[in-house]
Amino acid sequence: LSLSAILSTDRSVTFICTCHFPLWQVIMSFSWNSFGQPVGELPQAPEPTKPMSPEEKFEIITRHLQEHTKGEVLQKVLKERDAKIYWGTATTGKPHLAYFVPMSKISDFLRAGCEVTILLADLHAYLDNMKAPWELLHLRTEYYKECIIGMLTSIGVPIDKLKFVIGTSYQLTKEYTLDGLKLFTMCSQHDASKAGSEVVKQAESPPLSGLIYPVYQWLDEEYLHCDAQFGGVDQRKIFMSAEKYMPKLGYKVRAHLMNKMVPGLTGDKMSSSEVDSKIDLLDPPNAVKKKIKKVFCEPGNVDKNPLLEWIEKVFFVIFGEFTLATHGGDPVVYTDFAQLKADFAAEKIHPGDLKESVIAVLNRLLDPIRERFASPKLQKLANAAYPPPPKAPKAKKGAAPGNTAMDPSRLDMRVGKIVKVEQHPDAEKLFIEQVDLGEESGPRTIISGLVGRVDKSALEGRMVVALCNLKPSKMRGISSQGMLLCASTPDAVEPLDPPAGAQVGDRVTCQGQSDGAPDTQLKSKQKVWETLQADLKTSKERVATWQGQPLVVGDAGPVTAASLAEVEIK
Repeated sequence: LSLSAILSTDRSVTFICTCHFPLWQVIMSFSWNSFGQPVGELPQAPEPTKPMSPEEKFEIITRHLQEHTKGEVLQKVLKERDAKIYWGTATTGKPHLAYFVPMSKISDFLRAGCEVTILLADLHAYLDNMKAPWELLHLRTEYYKECIIGMLTSIGVPIDKLKFVIGTSYQLTKEYTLDGLKLFTMCSQHDASKAGSEVVKQAESPPLSGLIYPVYQWLDEEYLHCDAQFGGVDQRKIFMSAEKYMPKLGYKVRAHLMNKMVPGLTGDKMSSSEVDSKIDLLDPPNAVKKKIKKVFCEPGNVDKNPLLEWIEKVFFVIFGEFTLATHGGDPVVYTDFAQLKADFAAEKIHPGDLKESVIAVLNRLLDPIRERFASPKLQKLANAAYPPPPKAPKAKKGAAPGNTAMDPSRLDMRVGKIVKVEQHPDAEKLFIEQVDLGEESGPRTIISGLVGRVDKSALEGRMVVALCNLKPSKMRGISSQGMLLCASTPDAVEPLDPPAGAQVGDRVTCQGQSDGAPDTQLKSKQKVWETLQADLKTSKERVATWQGQPLVVGDAGPVTAASLAEVEIK
């Protein structure tokens, strides 16, 4: 493809570019499909070439959404002036591929002349089970802003008309706090919990902060002076409760715009807290390729195929087309997703070709972001916002290979679920628990001395943290294959609680410590467990810690105890 463009100013400048199909074809098709400009023009500010009617603006604002409510509110506003829309994102784990979905809608909002505010919801990140430590909030807020700018730039969306607002810049004011307290008197615990159930991490005994989270999100609509709030369809319960409670405080009802959710690599929702489910914006090309190669993509299967959903919900929305690179043949450009889906169902498209094509598009999207974060300043920011754990010390010459660090990385601590509890037939103080740890072999048998300290009914179905690499030991004739970790005093025992949202089989690690592989089995002669256990305690905030550093499950949050603070963990 050859492209010539001549720009005449005080002097003549000629640009002649010859390159292969994928790069320029994608850029030009995006120019046409997202901004309505002729093929060959690069994206400019998304100003319409002629005034749009309110109906045309409404159509652009609501297209590609899964759902919207109170559309009449937005239509009334558009007849009088341009709409004000806000999108908020809690600054927790690193942004990932799915963030391109809201980015593409922000492009639509700007094209329709909307005033767009992006809320960097740092306080909400802390309220959601402390997913972002308080001391890192300002760094992660800046990291998110840079990522969002990088994503928008990657798809050609100008950012000069965007407004970024940090949540704590107004959420800690007297007026906001007073409005929050008023809403607390009106809203029941049931309604607050229900509102946040799809967004806030849930637990059997959740922290109060999770109930505050949705209430503050309602208030953000008023304090950001918006006409509509935009978010994923997982926010629906928060949006509906806002429509219920905001009028009770004397504030107007807003419209709510909900985009589709993008599945993760494993088929479920792409989540910042599940490493195996996502593609990070800064993943290098080899990591992207490795992850995509592992994605389930059965020939002819269009019902359970994450790649097809990405193509539909991300690539077609942004580019308006998808280029399929075929092995040994010419590329095929699809401008109709239904046709692409039908061809895959008919097995006219090989899964390998689909994966290679997805990898190519992903890398084109991510390259500008990678280049942006190649600067020393942003590399420093990324490392400060998400500090990597220190590397394990090198093994001494002649030492046996493996993890030699004397820290919790040696411990195979995992999230499990107790599926069955029964009394030990030969020991009145012992329970026999069947614990699902996500292993193919099925639940493990773990024996614990919790009789009389924890009710059997409180254990069955409970999520727990288990130490899985102890040497199996027989207890009154029955082999125990692990240990439940508990906060313990002479008078009380509480099994530790994984963070809400943690999945069976998730590994528990110590923040700030090495990330080496755990020992296959702890050797009794090395006294690893005995040495490490001496520094395992709960903090004043009931967070499980080792030498003061929290035990965490990825980005899902810290492991906690229900009520026991500053006690041993054993």
